[in-house]
Amino acid sequence: MMLQGHFIDTLLNTTYRDLNLIPFAVWSYFRGITAPTFFTISGLIFTYLLLKAKEKDDEKQRMRKGIIRGFFLIFVGYLIRIPILQWLSGSFNTYFLVVDVLQCIGLSLICIIVLYFLSAKKLVLFSCVTLFVGVLIFLTEPLYRVVNFESVPLILRNYISKNRGSIFTIIPWFGYFSFGAFLATLFYTNLQKRNFKAIAVSSFIFTGAILIFYSSYLLAEISKATNIQLFMDSASYNYLFTRLGNVFLYFAFFYAFEKYLKFPLLLKIGQKTLSIYVIHFILIYGSFTGIGLKLIGKTLAPWQAVFGAISFITCVCFISFYYVKTNAFVYKNLRNFFDTAKNKKIQG
Repeated sequence: MMLQGHFIDTLLNTTYRDLNLIPFAVWSYFRGITAPTFFTISGLIFTYLLLKAKEKDDEKQRMRKGIIRGFFLIFVGYLIRIPILQWLSGSFNTYFLVVDVLQCIGLSLICIIVLYFLSAKKLVLFSCVTLFVGVLIFLTEPLYRVVNFESVPLILRNYISKNRGSIFTIIPWFGYFSFGAFLATLFYTNLQKRNFKAIAVSSFIFTGAILIFYSSYLLAEISKATNIQLFMDSASYNYLFTRLGNVFLYFAFFYAFEKYLKFPLLLKIGQKTLSIYVIHFILIYGSFTGIGLKLIGKTLAPWQAVFGAISFITCVCFISFYYVKTNAFVYKNLRNFFDTAKNKKIQG
């Protein structure tokens, strides 16, 4: 979804970008669900693995690994935006400091670990905290939507404001990550219980439908009952809760048909997400050199965009599978570095 979404959005001719055209409207709608799904599932998977590590008394190592991975993602997020050729020619600007999905995911990992630590590693408390944080971030979106944060240093401001070009900011996107972490606590607690899968799928469908069709109405009614304007403001521009509802329907579908969807190729793609992201970013947006597919401009007809996207997905996955080594090597050496530094400090 990310690969075809970025390819088509970058190259499709503006003539065909009309929401009155059903194919484009459907594509646009599902493209809007991609990022919420990615953040929610990332929060679910990471937190579930963290909770499972506690069973093996491997909790501290998992937390340390998560922090290292978080900072590594932030580093890579900045790295792939560095315009080396521009810098060599003496042209400098601050655009490379904008925050994109990697920095946001990396910081979200670190934040979840902090919340887990502050919850004293107590599952029930942590579950309540992540749910509360997710709801709070979504509800208060009208308060921080247009705030400039001019007094905050630029490198930090880009994490909370889009005014300087940031694509993903920690608010509201950490909200999806936090909801994913909350779901992880439910899966961890109930996964082995009888009929859990049927209950989970039904709950995803029911909750998803409520969020999509009735969340705005419920927020408006709460505003009338409490006389709190914030609920009405949230109801008036309610894309966060409705997108979360779409994510839940996604989860219901894939969890219900899980055993039919475990193709080796899909599993392999899931293990290469970071490599795939970096490669696609270089090819489309021209990391380092500024030379990428974006130079073609928005010139493709729909059929060209569709076949081009299929070719692009195939090409990126092929490069990732056969020419890029796994990131485990990097993570391993980073962990060894921190372990060595820690041991030297203890010995000193």
